[in-house]
Amino acid sequence: MGDFMLVQMIISVLIFFVMFFGIAFLLNMLLRMTWFMAIVYPIVVIFIIDEVAFFDYFTKPGIAFSALGEKLMSLHAADIIILSSGLVGAIAAGFVIKYLRKNGYQMF
Repeated sequence: MGDFMLVQMIISVLIFFVMFFGIAFLLNMLLRMTWFMAIVYPIVVIFIIDEVAFFDYFTKPGIAFSALGEKLMSLHAADIIILSSGLVGAIAAGFVIKYLRKNGYQMF
């Protein structure tokens, strides 16, 4: 049982890394804003783990932010590792884009 969960976590880490690397790479090419996805990623994570409606942050901020804080504190280590791998993927895409632009590759 434990081996299956380890394999599942490793695959999830790879999927999040590759998925957010790809999204960040494409956004960097189209918008020409190298670190855009790395800055937006925490908002994406909030949407992934959040159970509060988006407009509740504006209409009921006290309840919404306290619920978000409780949800963040209740994350398991595996969840934090998986979500962090997405951030690493977005940051890696920024470095790759900077390297490619420095070496003369012009994307869009």
